[in-house]
Amino acid sequence: MSGPLEGYRIVDLTSMISGPVATQLLADQGADVIKVEPLTGDLVRYMGSGQDGRTGTFLSSNRNKRSLALDLKSDAGMKVLQRLIGSADVFVQNFRPGTAARMGLGEADVRAIRDDIIYVSISGFGESGLYSKKRVYDPLIQALSGLATIQADRETGRPKMIRTIIPDKLTAMTAAQATTAALLSRAKTGKGQHVKVSMLDAMISFLWPEGLVQLTFPGQEKQISRAQLAQDLVFETSDGYMTVGAVSDSEWQGLCAALGQEQWLEDERFKTPHKRVVNADARLKLTQETLQTRTTSEWLEVLDAHDVPCAPILDRAGLLGHPQVLANQAIEELEDVQIGSYRQPRPAARFSEVDYQPPRIAPRLGEQSEEILGELGYSDEEVSNLRNSGAIGVPAP
Repeated sequence: MSGPLEGYRIVDLTSMISGPVATQLLADQGADVIKVEPLTGDLVRYMGSGQDGRTGTFLSSNRNKRSLALDLKSDAGMKVLQRLIGSADVFVQNFRPGTAARMGLGEADVRAIRDDIIYVSISGFGESGLYSKKRVYDPLIQALSGLATIQADRETGRPKMIRTIIPDKLTAMTAAQATTAALLSRAKTGKGQHVKVSMLDAMISFLWPEGLVQLTFPGQEKQISRAQLAQDLVFETSDGYMTVGAVSDSEWQGLCAALGQEQWLEDERFKTPHKRVVNADARLKLTQETLQTRTTSEWLEVLDAHDVPCAPILDRAGLLGHPQVLANQAIEELEDVQIGSYRQPRPAARFSEVDYQPPRIAPRLGEQSEEILGELGYSDEEVSNLRNSGAIGVPAP
């Protein structure tokens, strides 16, 4: 796979979402990511509908990688991994803190094999503290970071979860960026380092500029409830839903003109951006009453003509045919011999000096085991012996 990270090898011992999506981002950018799996495979292979040990979620978290299935409880399997580490630039794991060291794969163990390697640890809550050894899933981070409270119901105050795994995917993006930064640092200093990313830290950092900004100044925390009371900018039209926002004075003037409500410009409640925020309930109620009188497409046309930020609220299937999504070529339909037709998002970052290639489908369990061992210098006989002993796994014929 060509890309700006071509030539870098990443040994990926991660599973589930946060780690695999992080390494997938690096694979999308050209790194040779070798997914080292137990002989049973990453659990995500079997969570949901799919074929041949590849669910939709697995396909979308492990494209452009190669799979090496190893029994790391065997001496032979561990020796294969150690030789692989010797050829790698980055080692990534997302075991609970302390687990990698007990397996003989802690930072000191890995660095003894290659001293300038970038060692990446992804955890749920961090490597110390009361929660560090707890099992973790995305909802726990939504709860502990304050995200669920920010989403609280405006009427009852009951916390709500975001219905997509924001902390997992945000942690993945944070880890991928930090890995690239560590590689850049190594290019200047010649030294590897340990990159540590916790889901909790990533989520708090992400929320701070807006969702937690009220915590910035000590003594002013009493204003903290304001963010959770913010209205959703969801408006019902005569045939669906849309969103529209007007922050600046010029946008507000355009909105009033587009909606045929110029009298709002003289309303003291809405004279300034500050007053429009303070009186948001009244402003949005009036906006909703007007928008429900016409169709979404009719409003989009007139709002666009007045340069007011607006968009339709699409259902998931509607995303596929939206003109802007099509113009961006954001979603690709691909073919695979075993899977048939499937879709994947095109990587969001595009590079002017890289010729884009469609992604390789996420691998079958152990699909490249023999290929990778050959690259590491194992003879055909040695590979056969490892396969027959059960130290490595290969796909069923």
